[in-house]
Amino acid sequence: MRATFETLAVALLVGTAQLALRVVDLAGIVALSTPVTVAPWTVVTSVYAHGSIGHLLANALALLLVGPLVERRTTRVRFHAFVAGTGSLAGIAQVTLGGLLGPSPAVLGLSGAVFALGGYLLAGNVVSATLFDRLRLSARTQFALFGLAAILLTATTAAPGVALIAHATGAFCGLVAGRARLLDVR
Repeated sequence: MRATFETLAVALLVGTAQLALRVVDLAGIVALSTPVTVAPWTVVTSVYAHGSIGHLLANALALLLVGPLVERRTTRVRFHAFVAGTGSLAGIAQVTLGGLLGPSPAVLGLSGAVFALGGYLLAGNVVSATLFDRLRLSARTQFALFGLAAILLTATTAAPGVALIAHATGAFCGLVAGRARLLDVR
């Protein structure tokens, strides 16, 4: 569980920095918002930043459930790259696509990456691989199924203020990566 605990440690470190930045009214400099080019570092910092202690605890619990299971299959470097990459992509999707629907608030949190880790486990296990191989579904059909699965997984977390686009993006990326066994080193 080393990489999972390291990820949580980074989130706690960023959370501590957020508290210190709040004192000087600069806590928002770690949150991802549009245009992304104004503060490009927030593409990564926003993955580890959280809006509240409850938000951090919820993401930490979910990460503790799925992180160690993915860690068994990959290296620390791949794990961290996957968390940062899918979390960043999910955040960018949220602020970009969410902005098309109306004013898009800043995005914070590990949930996009956690959904990606969960999606990876769902599509990258032996049972799923065997099922997909036997069904012989086209790549297009598999993508459509992953999109539907991502939407269904996201619907379970639907609530006001939840970054649903980020959750769906993370889940979809994880499902595709799991099917491709992107992280597996064996």
